[in-house]
Amino acid sequence: MATPYIKKILEATVYDVAIETPIQQMDSLSEDLSNTVLVKREDLQPVHSFKLRGAYNKISKIPPMHRKQGVVAASAGNHAQGIAMAAHKLNVKATLVMPVTTPAIKIRAVKAIGGENVEIILHGDRFDEANLHAQEFARKHSAILIPPYDDPDVIAGQGTIGMEILRQWSGPLHAIFVPVGGGGLIAGIAAYIKYLRPEIKIIGVEADDSACLQAALKAGRRVELKTTGIFADGVAVSKIGKEPFRIARTCVDEVVTVSSDEICAAIKDLFDDTRSITEPAGALSLAGLKKLTRSRRWKDKTLLNIASGANVDFDRLRYISERYQIGQQTEAILAVTIPEEPNSLMALCDILNDHDITEFNYRACGDAPANIFVGIQLPGRTKERRQLIQTLRDQGYPVVDMSGNELAKMHVCHMVGGHANHQLDERLFSFEFPERPGILREFLSRLRGRWNISLFHYRCHGGTYAHVFVALQTIPGSQHRVSDFLKELGYPFVDETDNPAYRMFLK
Repeated sequence: MATPYIKKILEATVYDVAIETPIQQMDSLSEDLSNTVLVKREDLQPVHSFKLRGAYNKISKIPPMHRKQGVVAASAGNHAQGIAMAAHKLNVKATLVMPVTTPAIKIRAVKAIGGENVEIILHGDRFDEANLHAQEFARKHSAILIPPYDDPDVIAGQGTIGMEILRQWSGPLHAIFVPVGGGGLIAGIAAYIKYLRPEIKIIGVEADDSACLQAALKAGRRVELKTTGIFADGVAVSKIGKEPFRIARTCVDEVVTVSSDEICAAIKDLFDDTRSITEPAGALSLAGLKKLTRSRRWKDKTLLNIASGANVDFDRLRYISERYQIGQQTEAILAVTIPEEPNSLMALCDILNDHDITEFNYRACGDAPANIFVGIQLPGRTKERRQLIQTLRDQGYPVVDMSGNELAKMHVCHMVGGHANHQLDERLFSFEFPERPGILREFLSRLRGRWNISLFHYRCHGGTYAHVFVALQTIPGSQHRVSDFLKELGYPFVDETDNPAYRMFLK
């Protein structure tokens, strides 16, 4: 089904601007996983992303007489850089529509690469909004639309990575893990690999909050996700491309999803082994490789992942460094209840004395038992955490494991300090906001006159996205009004009213 792509990939013109990136063995991770782990270093491309291949191949195929119409594209950043370089090289005018939430490093890079050939329009909070605007621009100005993934020439350009892999690595190769956004990269690699080496598994990896390929394969048709996360902004796509899905149905063996914490842990692994710092989407396939290798208990296999991009804002590293230990499962976040009496804190610390404590939060609350919010670094993974919890329970301490509780990790750990001094009838919600000027005021203005806010916590991470935790005081019978408001608001949210982190530390 994908056979015609072999010729297109072999004839791709990517090497006018792209380099043949090396495959590197990750020695430390290979030892840890008891497998040979390889990484294809697409972060070393001139624009620090594989997207250059598809963008240039597509534009180079436009007949010179039609290039004067100019091109237009939507991009979360990396596709735009590829187009900017192609526009500069081929002297084509390019209009690039990028979400307002695009990391500043990508916007600056596009301007620097494209120079006078490029105009940037910032529109929408997510890629899909920017894409609709780009399509409208193309219709209005007769510009040639350069899709980021749903196009045969773009797919063929990305497929040159598969060609390089087989040329560079002729030995045994059990599986190639490929990051998935719109599907252009995995379609190109899978089409080439499965034609020549069908025994090699092609495994897609998606962020668990943007898993459009997994949803499509499960449904047997392309489906549109209601929302997408924006931590891994390079793969935040709500609907898999039509042509990539056609190829994936026959050439992709399976898809695995990973959490933001698992991505952060993979970024740390890549840094440890290669001294490179990838963007979240760039470490996506390694996170999937680690997850599947451990769950399947693979041994002595050769596994390859794609470091697909390294365009990350420095400020985002703060969040990544905070969360990678949880993704590695080497930090436990626990809520431990102790009696409110003299020396009870010391007694708890005596039990934890052999562990590195990363966080310890406490506030007295009358004579009631006290809840301690504690982070503990562990030498191993799940087994050590369970053993620690059992030890505490054997000593008579009630324990709630909050290592997987997003509210606890994102907000409550910064708010431990006291409970409400009177009983409130409130509902708790956490929201994910695009981080842009005026967004917080916009949110508060839409709340004005509806409900009183009894708790509020806001955190941003490197200017790309933010999380808000808010309590709304309600009155009996108003539940439908709250539900209607949340739908009207349009931001991803979670009802946290029954979350144990809230009930133990803030209610």
